[in-house]
Amino acid sequence: MQVRIAVAYHSGYGHTAKQAEAVAAGAGKVADTEVSLVSVAELNDELWATLAEADAIVFGSPTYMGGSSAAFRAFVEATSGVWQQQQWKDKIAAGFTNSGSMSGDKLHTLVNMALVAAQHGMIWVGLSEFSGWNSSTGTPEDVNRLGGWLGAMAQSNVDASPEEAPGDADLRTAEVLGRRVAEVAHVHALGRAAKPEAANA
Repeated sequence: MQVRIAVAYHSGYGHTAKQAEAVAAGAGKVADTEVSLVSVAELNDELWATLAEADAIVFGSPTYMGGSSAAFRAFVEATSGVWQQQQWKDKIAAGFTNSGSMSGDKLHTLVNMALVAAQHGMIWVGLSEFSGWNSSTGTPEDVNRLGGWLGAMAQSNVDASPEEAPGDADLRTAEVLGRRVAEVAHVHALGRAAKPEAANA
């Protein structure tokens, strides 16, 4: 069964775009998964059509001043028509974010994404990886080195180019999230197809 994953993101300087590509790469490693990378910087018919057709949407935004970017917020507010029609109800959802600081209050951005997904009636998927880099044997190269579970977190030095940051550990964390979203989306799709009312529709 084919499953469609949309990675809907905004990136101000290219770092979050690199994270989005890693999420898409992870999702694409699951068989029978079609992945679309879509920027929300421009709200056009193609964007809305891609999101409408998706079985899962992974939201991404940089964390600026303790929250998502203005462009991402504009996208969120523009989904009110989608919400009124419940077009995204029961789709799988997840999120990722990047900031210059180790913390940067990235959790606030992910919480907001999860709340938006909940308002749309979506089903949120987080990370299941143990926290890395939290013991004497841990290293900055561990997956989930920033210890987040609501979504994938990444850190990019403010003076680093997108070619330099985020680092490999954070990109692998994003890839793990993408793969998990795709796997859950397949299970969800099979479950929906197995429902008698779905089979007889």
